[in-house]
Amino acid sequence: MTCRLGVNIDHVATVRNARGGGHPDPLEAARVAIAAGADGITLHLREDRRHIRDDDLQRIASGIDAPVNLEMAATSEMADIAAALHPHACCIVPERRTEVTTEGGLDAAGGMQTLAPIVARLSAAGIRVSLFIDADAAQIKAAATMRAAVVELHTGAYAHHPGEELQRLRDGARLADSLGLEVHAGHGLTFDNVGPVAAIPEIRELNIGHFLIGEAILHGLPHVVRHMKGLIAAARS
Repeated sequence: MTCRLGVNIDHVATVRNARGGGHPDPLEAARVAIAAGADGITLHLREDRRHIRDDDLQRIASGIDAPVNLEMAATSEMADIAAALHPHACCIVPERRTEVTTEGGLDAAGGMQTLAPIVARLSAAGIRVSLFIDADAAQIKAAATMRAAVVELHTGAYAHHPGEELQRLRDGARLADSLGLEVHAGHGLTFDNVGPVAAIPEIRELNIGHFLIGEAILHGLPHVVRHMKGLIAAARS
């Protein structure tokens, strides 16, 4: 099976918001990424709207011909927005306003009372629900119990300690697949470290944002998307 690439465009909005106005436009970035080979677009509507804004959601969802993956906190406000927008997928992530970026996976096992109704509501609306979790057996089993369609394995620890964490990702992906969950992965992936994760046969999609947008400032978004796609394909083969 191939491994898809979802490009997270949050930090195009970060640059735009630094000066206000509308440039650079996340919608145009999404279109460029898709033209360069991205299989989908990921964006995170944070509760404090620090990068992606509400109007971005509507413009991007209606302005591209590719799957939109909405990252969101497990709140009633975000569930209402997702139900109205009806993206292809929603990835529920942990969120704290004091964090610079997402710092780890959801506690799906400890938060089932909060998460299960949101998973059920979005799933009933025909939205593919993903839970962003660490590659931990208890968390993966909790996701299966809640009947999420997908788990996205947090690769942040792997990015810092690849030698120690790669086997954990392999084991987690194998377990999730055996429980009927589609397996995605993301966070902290770069040209240098993506190969071993992309080579894990159960992983069907990688979502990468900050690194690609940073590299795009130096080398252009089409180039970096095509290069990442090539690295993923080479690892898969």
